[in-house]
Amino acid sequence: MSTTPNPAPPAAPATTTPGSEAAPQQQMLPTPVILGAMLRAAKNVSDLIFSPGRFPQVEQSGQLVPVKIAGLNVMTAEDTARIASHLIGANKSALEKLKAEGSCDISYSLPRVSRFRVNIFTQRGTCAIVMRVIPNSIPDFATLNLPPQLADCAGLKNGVVLVTGPTGSGKSSTLAAILNLINEEKAYHVVTIEDPIEFLHPHKKATVHQRELHSDTPTFALALRAALRQAPKVILVGEMRDRETTEIALEAAETGHLVFSTLHTIDASKTVERIIGMFSLADQQTIRNRFAKSFRYIISQRLIPRKDGLGRVAAIEILKSTLRTREYIEKGEEEGRSLIDAMRDGELEGMQDFDNQIEKLIRTGVLDLDTGIAYASNAGNLRLQLSDFGGGPQAELV
Repeated sequence: MSTTPNPAPPAAPATTTPGSEAAPQQQMLPTPVILGAMLRAAKNVSDLIFSPGRFPQVEQSGQLVPVKIAGLNVMTAEDTARIASHLIGANKSALEKLKAEGSCDISYSLPRVSRFRVNIFTQRGTCAIVMRVIPNSIPDFATLNLPPQLADCAGLKNGVVLVTGPTGSGKSSTLAAILNLINEEKAYHVVTIEDPIEFLHPHKKATVHQRELHSDTPTFALALRAALRQAPKVILVGEMRDRETTEIALEAAETGHLVFSTLHTIDASKTVERIIGMFSLADQQTIRNRFAKSFRYIISQRLIPRKDGLGRVAAIEILKSTLRTREYIEKGEEEGRSLIDAMRDGELEGMQDFDNQIEKLIRTGVLDLDTGIAYASNAGNLRLQLSDFGGGPQAELV
């Protein structure tokens, strides 16, 4: 899964139409030309999407926008197959995975323009492609408007830090900013295990080795276990996908490593549930105890459309390891003893919950009332908190 600029395209990686041969090929613009035109079509493009029967599309502020490019009509199945072939290039393992499993993940570089995290998949016998745009420069705290207390993550000596949220919520960017801070301030050995590699971290004060799934290692679990013998101070695991990876990550944290990873969960409580739920009932209390002792931060993110239409703003929830939060994880939450309660009461310790952050964004005019309510964890409670606010029409309680 190595990043290869402008590779020579092999044969199309998937059947273009079910049960039939591909139609005769028409002259098509080179893939780099198409990608460049799409990136220039709008500001703050987050994703590029290719689908048969559609013009190429970009995602801007959470909405899909068609891009009409001179010399390129509505995409055909043959068009998307040729683009997929170009993106895959000589990557045999990705091509085999696409044929065997119906999808593959790769990285792609457009020299001097941008890098991409790419997912190619088959649907109704044709290829579709989603390309996440990765900025060339590593974002910093100011650029992402991250809470300043998250800089404390760079000073941790061990434990687990999780960044969670749905796809496209900015987890990778937040982790990249934290890792870059470590790289600038600490003379550490850092090992990352990613699928695929997104932000490229040059050696600064730290030495950073980045390993990519499939090209450098077959699985997260194998690479993570190997990392324990590579003398890192910091390990970044792209995602805790399964029980084995989670168990090794806990082991790494318990043996003095600082472990960063992500989960596709919506908040701190659901993150704890997901981790505990990976294990059998007989093991769950032991895992509760281990995770309670090992976790340092759970950072959850939601990107919400701004009221002024100029992109999206991040609402960030922060759960920090304290005597109280460790007890709630170890013994389980109950009425009056929830992680939400601990976050609301823990502002002086650097904690914050989603609904209070959304309330602040509504009161300062960054978010529309109805939009903020729609993204709240408890819409009814948030509406009560905003009962004195006349910023918009009443929304239905959820």
